[in-house]
Parts: sequence; structure tokens; C-alpha cells
Amino acid sequence: MTHNLKIATRKAERKSCRLFGKVKYLNKAVEARIVNLSLTGVALDIGGPLHAATGSRVRVEAEGLGSLEGTIRWLHSGRIGVQFDPNSNASAQVASYFRFFHQDLKPTLSR
Repeated sequence: MTHNLKIATRKAERKSCRLFGKVKYLNKAVEARIVNLSLTGVALDIGGPLHAATGSRVRVEAEGLGSLEGTIRWLHSGRIGVQFDPNSNASAQVASYFRFFHQDLKPTLSR
């Protein structure tokens, strides 16, 4: 199967997570759940409307991760993808989370 959509994807390995936090854009905060996480970005399910466009600067705050700043790369059906700033300490914070807090998730439903 060929992929002709020309969508830029994360090159770093993603790990599934179940972390809860907030996404902050300008002066509005929306509850969110981190779906997967890598050293370069994060995918989140958001719990309400976030009036931001692709390219908008946001802050993701979650316990165990701290505050991570980045840019929205995509939005679709209540889910957003955020790429972390390469010059921030986000990758160090994520690496620390994986080292000390992350537990591998097992599927809750069997097939």
C-alpha cells in the first residue's frame, strides 16, 4: 500500500499514554488526554472546543510531564497533534517521564 497523502509524520518512536492535563491557547485552557507521546511531539484528545489553527503556539500541561510548549501541526475530530519546540527542554522532560513514570499500556479489550 502506498501513502500518497504527503503528510509529515513524527520520526521519533511513539508510546501510548493515559495522561490527563490541559492544552492552553492564548488565555483559554481545555481539558485533554494524552494519547501518545514521543520526544518530538504529542497527540491529544481534547475535551472541548479549542479555537486554534494549524501553526498556533500552545502549551500542554500534564502531571509527570510538566509544561511543554509547541506548535499545532494538525487538528481532526477532537484530536490535535503538537510538535514540540526543538530549542526547548521538552525532549528532556519527555525522556525523564519515560525513565521514571511511564508504564507500558496493555489493551483493555481483547480481540
